[in-house]
Amino acid sequence: MSTKDEILKKVQILITHHFKTPEDAFRFFDENGDGKLSKKEVKNLLKEAEINGFIRGLVSSKLIEGYDKDNDGYINWEEFKAAISEIKN
Repeated sequence: MSTKDEILKKVQILITHHFKTPEDAFRFFDENGDGKLSKKEVKNLLKEAEINGFIRGLVSSKLIEGYDKDNDGYINWEEFKAAISEIKN
């Protein structure tokens, strides 16, 4: 199973190599344009980052749990920026 660091590294590679800015990545994965990433949208991001399908659901839940600071069950832009900032460090 992938470690947290390996998963975050794959997400960082996806965002930095396929999008001009983190905001472009956020908008791309925010399929319904509501300004939040749902669990399904986070799973799509993980799929694009080549995270194994078997663990994708678990990882998406853990990412939302870890970065959803307002506890609404979604990752908004501010929370996404905080996650990206953590990944870069």
